[in-house]
Amino acid sequence: MSDLDEISRRLDELEAIESIKQLKARYFRFVDEKKHDDLAALFTPDAKVVTDGIVWKSPQEFAYTIRDLTGAAPSVHHGHMPEIEITGPATASGIWAMEDLLTFPAAEGAPEGHNGYGQYRETYRKVDGRWLIDSAELTRFRMDPLENWAPGA
Repeated sequence: MSDLDEISRRLDELEAIESIKQLKARYFRFVDEKKHDDLAALFTPDAKVVTDGIVWKSPQEFAYTIRDLTGAAPSVHHGHMPEIEITGPATASGIWAMEDLLTFPAAEGAPEGHNGYGQYRETYRKVDGRWLIDSAELTRFRMDPLENWAPGA
């Protein structure tokens, strides 16, 4: 491989890594902005999504469950320190540290709010020139309770 070919390969890899970082940034933003259809569109149609041991039938079911569970409740989701490896011309894997803060309107039967910490382990596939999440597994290592809020208070 010539020096120019090696430089080109490395540049392609860096561009892929940056595209995957932007993909994951949109994931967190769409969750917090309540853009559930846009969130589902970040996944391949047959993506495997697992959160805290729950296996979702489809990315849409996952996104709509978030919609139904959180409603208009404010949330904050962050991803940190990505470890992204390009595994082929159209495949990659990644590990992200994560933190999420979620509270619900205070009402009888409302889930408890939390500040969660954990890790995403993901794979990515490039489809029609776009990187998409092909599998995602979220494991939380710690969940600290947060008090829920009273709307209008």
